[in-house]
Amino acid sequence: MEHFTPGSALAGGLLIGAAASLLLWLNGRIAGISGIANGLLAWSRGDVAWRLVFLGGLVAGAAVFYAVAGGAPVHREGFPVWLLAGGGLLVGFGTSLGSGCTSGHGVCGLGRLSLRSLVATAIFLVTGIITTFVVRHVFGVY
Repeated sequence: MEHFTPGSALAGGLLIGAAASLLLWLNGRIAGISGIANGLLAWSRGDVAWRLVFLGGLVAGAAVFYAVAGGAPVHREGFPVWLLAGGGLLVGFGTSLGSGCTSGHGVCGLGRLSLRSLVATAIFLVTGIITTFVVRHVFGVY
C-alpha cells in the first residue's frame, strides 16, 4: 500500500455519512446514487431539483478535492474500452437486479441495520473480487 491516506479517507467517509444522513433527514430519501440518477430519466415534476443538486454536489465535491489536493486522476493507458463499457452495463444491470447500488445498500442500508442490504453488500464485494480476478488473471488486463 503505497498510497495509504487515512486522513482523506476518514474525511471522505464522514462527508459521505453526513450527506446520506442529511438527505434522509431533510428529504426522507435514501442516498442510492444509481436510484437518484435513474430518477432523472423518469423526469417527474417536483422530483428533479433535489436529484440535480445532489448529483451536482458529487461532481463539485470531487472538483474541490482535486483543486485543494492538487492534480486530477490519471487516465489509465491501455485499458480496453470494451471492458469499461461492459462493466458499466453490468453495473447498471446489477443495480437493477439488486434493487439498489453500493451507496444505497452499503452506506444507507447497513447504517439502518438492514439484513437485505448486508446480503446485497456481501454479494457486491464477492462479485467485485471475482471480477477483478477474471479481468487480471484470465484476460490479463492490468
